[in-house]
Amino acid sequence: MINKIARSIADALADVKDGSTVLIGGFGTSGIPSELIDGLIEQGAKDLTVVNNNAGNGEVGLAALLKTGRVRKVICSFPRQVDSQIFDGLYRSGQLELELVPQGNLAERIRAAGAGIGAFFSPTGFGTELAKNADGSAKETREINGKHYVLEMPIYADVALIKAEQGDRWGNLTYRMAARNFGPVMATAAKKTVATVHEIVELGALNPEHIVTPGIFVHQIVKIDRVATQAGGIKRAA
Repeated sequence: MINKIARSIADALADVKDGSTVLIGGFGTSGIPSELIDGLIEQGAKDLTVVNNNAGNGEVGLAALLKTGRVRKVICSFPRQVDSQIFDGLYRSGQLELELVPQGNLAERIRAAGAGIGAFFSPTGFGTELAKNADGSAKETREINGKHYVLEMPIYADVALIKAEQGDRWGNLTYRMAARNFGPVMATAAKKTVATVHEIVELGALNPEHIVTPGIFVHQIVKIDRVATQAGGIKRAA
């Protein structure tokens, strides 16, 4: 019987290895799999390459992971914001590498990995510093129909951590509004995908037309409580 429901976050993340590339869903603070990030901190893997749209907010979530010093490199499109002090400090002191990728290219590089596309040409970044590799060498360019393009490579990952809304024991997932963001493409591009869900439903309860990420791309799901902000503070739902 296929059953991808993990007993705990610790069980789901137990085999994450040092040196892994980790895709982490989220757009700003929307759809961040905070519980999985906290679990990764507790798990202890180090020398990580983290791929996310941002580079952390405040001192929680991804910022807390960066603060542990166990992230070697960040690949993202929007690293600096008002409360990105953890990233700023590590990057300016040379303790953290950064690969800056335009947001559309970031999504497409991840999607390309999941779709089995060897590489693709994008017009974004042509003629800028973004058309260079990490070592300073120029990326391959090509003129197609009078327009200039830059060759971009897929981003493959060892693990993807994403936040979903509902799931079943086969790993089929639905999402809630903007929490969806990069989750569906990240799930396809990793050797192992772990998702949190707020509700686990019986097989057949999810309308097939509403399933965004099929279970074939998901290895384990973990049910977490929903946290709601109310006038009296934070209330954790059962």
